[in-house]
Order: sequence, then structure tokens, then C-alpha cells
Amino acid sequence: MHKTKLSLILLLSVFLPFNLYAQSGRKTSEPKPAKTEPAKPADDGVTTETKINPAGETVEGDVIRFDTALVTVPVTVMDRNGRYVPQLRREQFRLEENGVEQKIAYFATTDAPFSVVLLIDTSGSTQVRLDDIHDAAINFVGKLKETDSVMVMSFDDRIQVQCKPTTDRNVIEKAIRHTRTGGGTRLYDAVDDILRKQLNTIQGRKAVVLFTDGVDTTSHRASYDSTLRLAEESDAPIYSVDYDTSGFAGGGMGGGIPLPGGRGRILGLPLPSPGGIPGGIPGSSPGDYRRAVAYLHALSNATGGRFYSGDSMFGIAQAFTWIAEELGRQYSLGYYPSTPGKDGERRQIKVKVTESDLVVKGRDSYIYSDKSKKFSQITRLTDE
Repeated sequence: MHKTKLSLILLLSVFLPFNLYAQSGRKTSEPKPAKTEPAKPADDGVTTETKINPAGETVEGDVIRFDTALVTVPVTVMDRNGRYVPQLRREQFRLEENGVEQKIAYFATTDAPFSVVLLIDTSGSTQVRLDDIHDAAINFVGKLKETDSVMVMSFDDRIQVQCKPTTDRNVIEKAIRHTRTGGGTRLYDAVDDILRKQLNTIQGRKAVVLFTDGVDTTSHRASYDSTLRLAEESDAPIYSVDYDTSGFAGGGMGGGIPLPGGRGRILGLPLPSPGGIPGGIPGSSPGDYRRAVAYLHALSNATGGRFYSGDSMFGIAQAFTWIAEELGRQYSLGYYPSTPGKDGERRQIKVKVTESDLVVKGRDSYIYSDKSKKFSQITRLTDE
């Protein structure tokens, strides 16, 4: 009898916990730490979003919609005296699309790390001032925050990545010093490479600083118009720093010294235009330089950046200083439009702050692309 009771107790001790687990759905042992896995979309095409993303930005919102893309809006805020205003909170911003207020789903403060792609023109026209260009670029990097990363690229008739995004200032300086002058200028191809490839590998706040005379001579993949279309879709502002190698304005970087690559001055005299003599040199006419300046203006306007004309090394250094200051004071806002759009539809954006005496500079419109299911941003700087 005792053996029978003992056997029954042993059987219950084995099967009873299993039965309780099957009914309750919970284990009786200590729970193991949950593994972090990418969220999977539910049937309605949404998934939850974390509050802090890996890049360190503050992210606000509950869902990510897979049928639309995040519209990002880099902005700077100034007081009426032109001084930057830091340390604003998400609650102090208001964002409207076509007059309808939108929920701010993404918010990065001015303290969030920034990534800058420094794109340097090293074509033949830069040869006589390359050391000065190196110094100006290194001084620019020195004005960024220590947590900001820099990617260095150069282009002539080649497009080269001198270093991937890094915060190591020694690596960045060596990469800048490593650039050497070449022959032609594949400006459009270099911009195409940045917009199609490089920016996609960088998370968080980012910008492009393009240092060039704007004259393209040897691109074979991209063009003036194709790169502007790509720029309209970019969420990274492009800051263009133009330097004059034409010699036509008198005071360009040529300085009467022969410049390889077919641009600048020879013995202090302007180069003839391509139509002036048989076999004229591409990229040497006044029209080429007017087109170049127009292109750099358009790139910056299309992305919400700025254009600077550096007609001297002092002017170039000052432009770099202003860019570094603005990047260090820039906020980034993002939202998922509350209503779907039609292909090619332009929508207006307005960003305001709750304090009436402050000025916001940022994007003012974007175009919805139904084919790619993403929003292409067309941006200009506006004062609100």
C-alpha cells in the first residue's frame, strides 16, 4: 500500500507541473533575459519603434509605417540677433504639412553626433594651392565636436574614399593630407556616388561639405540634371564652398601660374573659350564657370544647405567656420505624413517653435514619389 502511494506521488510530481505550464502558458523557473531582435511588421504593415536609436538621437513615436518614408527636416533656430539657440526640446517645435499639424516622430538635438562627408576637388586646377586647401579642411574638422565623425573623399579623374567615417582626428588629417592633384574633374560622378552610395551607409544626422570650383570636365556616368534630381531626394544638406580657378574675375586661384587640367591662367592671361580657337579646352570659358556656380547654388538649395563663395583662402577658411558652426547648432525633425500623396505632388512644410521671437530655418517642401514609395525632399532655406 505504501509503495502504491509513493508511486502515485512520484507520478503527480512529474506530470502536474507540465499540466500547469500547459494551462497557464508560463514557466515556473526564472525567466531568461529576452534577446533583442529586429521587430517584425504586423499584418497592418507597422512595427513598434524604440525610443533611442543606435546613433544616439532621441526618437519620438510609436510606429514606423512601411508604406511611407520618413520625411526628415534639418533646421536651425536663431534669435532676432542672429544667434543660434541650442537646447530646445521636441515639445517646443510645431511641424505642419499643407497647413495640417503632423506628429514629430523623430527628433535629434544639437548634442547628437554628426557625420560629415568632406568631398574635396583635387583636379589639376588646385595644384598651386593644395597645401592651403589641406590646411583649411583640417581647420574645419577641428571646429567640429569631438563626437562628430568625418568621411574624407577626393575626386579628379578618379573618385577616391580617403577614409571612412571616423572620429579619430589623426586618421582624418592623414586622409586629407593624402589627397593629390590629378587631371580632369569628375564632379557630377562624385556627387552621384555620394548620393547613391555613401550617404546610405551613414545613420543619424549627416551633411556633405563640397569643396570645388564646380566645373565638370570628365564625368561619364552622371550629369548636371541627374545629380540635381538625386539631391532633391536626399535628406542630407549639401554645403558648397566654391573657389575661383577661372582667372576671369581677376583674383582667382590661378595667380598667373600654369595650372594643369586646362583651367585657370597661363602667364596671367585668361584661357580662351572652347569656341574661340579650334580644339578649345573644356571647362575654361566664362560660360562654364557661370554654369558651375549655378550648379553649386542649385545643389545647396535642393538639400537645405548653403552656398559659399571662397574667392580667397581667407574667404574659404571663413566659409568652413560658418559651416562648422551651423552644423553644431542644427536640429533634425522627422514625421510620417498623416495622409497619402499622389505621385509628383508637392507638399509644403512649415516648422515653427512655441517662442514667437525665434527664427526657424529649414526645408519648406517635398515631392511625393508613388513609384518608389518614398518621399523626395525639395528643400530651400526659409525664414519663419
